[in-house]
Amino acid sequence: MMMKKKYVYKWLTLSFLSFTLILFAACSENVLDLVPVTQRTLTNFYNNEAQIDAGVNGAYGLLQRQGQYGSGLIVLGEIPSDNTYSEVPANDGGNYGQLDLFSSIALNTVLDSAWTHAYRGIQQCNVILNRIPAVEMDETVKNHRRGEILFIRALSYFNLVRVFGDVPLVVHETTDVNAYFGQGRTPRAEVYRQILSDLAESVALLPQAPDRPGRVALGAALTLQGKVYLTLKRYDEAIAALNQVLPLGYVLLPDPEAVFDPANKNNQEMVFSVQFASGVNGNTEGSSAFQLFSPSGSVGGAKGHNLPTREMYQLYSQQDRRRQAYVAVRNNGVVFSRKFRQTSIDPVDGGSHVAVLRYPDVLLMLAECYNEAPNRNPTRAMEYLDMVRTRAGLTSPTTTVGQAALRDAISLERRLEFVGEGHRWFDLIRTDQAVEVMNAYFERTPGYQTIRINENHLVQPIPQSQINADPATIQNIGYN
Repeated sequence: MMMKKKYVYKWLTLSFLSFTLILFAACSENVLDLVPVTQRTLTNFYNNEAQIDAGVNGAYGLLQRQGQYGSGLIVLGEIPSDNTYSEVPANDGGNYGQLDLFSSIALNTVLDSAWTHAYRGIQQCNVILNRIPAVEMDETVKNHRRGEILFIRALSYFNLVRVFGDVPLVVHETTDVNAYFGQGRTPRAEVYRQILSDLAESVALLPQAPDRPGRVALGAALTLQGKVYLTLKRYDEAIAALNQVLPLGYVLLPDPEAVFDPANKNNQEMVFSVQFASGVNGNTEGSSAFQLFSPSGSVGGAKGHNLPTREMYQLYSQQDRRRQAYVAVRNNGVVFSRKFRQTSIDPVDGGSHVAVLRYPDVLLMLAECYNEAPNRNPTRAMEYLDMVRTRAGLTSPTTTVGQAALRDAISLERRLEFVGEGHRWFDLIRTDQAVEVMNAYFERTPGYQTIRINENHLVQPIPQSQINADPATIQNIGYN
C-alpha cells in the first residue's frame, strides 16, 4: 500500500502519465470533449485511426484545463502587468492576488495547475507521436494529425518556458515515471530549440485550412513560429514566418464588436482559439473565465480577476471602437472585459472561445520586427500598425519614424488590442521593459506603491509539489 501511494503521489506531482491515461473523444464536430469515456492500458491502445483521432482530441481537450486556457495562461500573461489586476486579492485563497502583487509562492495553485496541466498535455502529445507511425491510415491525414500534435506540444513548452524559465524537457512517451527523476530543469535555450524544431515540422505537415472547426492549420504554426522567433529577437526569421501567414485568408473583421461575439466563433480573424461551448455534455464543455473575470457582484460567484485597470481603459481615445467592443465600465466605475460573454444561465458554463493567436497579432508582430530588424524598415512597420489602428476607427496615419517612438506606438497598440487575453506581461518581458515599466506603474498607483520588482520576478516560482517530488528540481532565484 505504501508503494502504491508513493507511485500515485509522483504521478500527480510530476504530471507524467505512465501506464494509463484518460481518453477523450469529440462530442461533435465543433466541440472538443473533456469528458472521459473510458480508461485503457496504453500498451493495447492507439492501434487504429479512430483511436488516434480520439487521442488527438484528447490533446486539444487538455488545452481546456484550468491551468492552461481555462484561465491559468490568461492570467499568468496579464495580471502581473499594468493591464489588469485582481479586484479582491484575497479571493480564491489569494492565488490570483499573489500574481497581481508579485508575492507568488511555490504553493500557488494557479502555478501548480499551469505546470501540471501543461505536462499532462505534453505526455498526451508524446504518446500520439510515438504511436502514430505504426498505425495504418491515410498518409495525408496522418501528417495532419502529427502536425497538430507537434503544434500543441510546441505551444505548451512555449508557455512553460515563458512562465517558469528552465523546465524539464520530455519529448518521448513516458512509460516509467522514475525515468525522469534526477533530470532537473533543461536550460531554456534547449527548450526553445525543441519548440522551433516541432514548429518547423508542423509547418511542413499541416493543411492551409483546418479540416474541422477549431483545429490547428498552417497559419497557426507559422504565427507561433513567428512569435517564438520574435521572442528570441531573431527578427528576420520572424518576418519570414509571419509573411507566409498573410496570403492564407485571415482578415481583420470590419467591426471589433464581432471579434468576440459568441455567435461568431472561429471567425476569419481567429488564427487559433481553444474551443468552449455552453450546454454540452452536462455543462462540462463550458469555460469559467466569464465568472472569474467578472467584477465582484456583477454575476453569481464573480471573482473580479483579470479586470482591466482604469489607467489602461483611459488609454483608449473616444474614437477607438474597441473602447466599447473590448471593455466596458460598470456604474461603480469598475472596468471589465467584454471578451468573455455570458452564454448560459450558469456563469461557469461559458461558451466564449479563448483566443490564442489572432490576425492582428500577426500584423503587430510584423510591425515590431520591421522596426527592430537590423535592416530596419519603418515604412513597412507603420503600414502594419495602421492596418490595426484603422480597423479600430483611428483613421489618422502614424507619422512617427524614430525607432523608440515607433516602438512605443506598437507597444501601445498591443495593449489596446489584446487587453485581457494574456499577452501584455510577456510583451513587457520580450521587449526588456518589464522591470522599468512595472516599477514606474507601482510608484504612481495607490495600493501598489510599496512593491518593487527586479529581474528575478520575470519568472514565477517552480511549484512546490514538483520540488518535493524531485529534489533535482531547483527553485528559481528569489523564491523560497
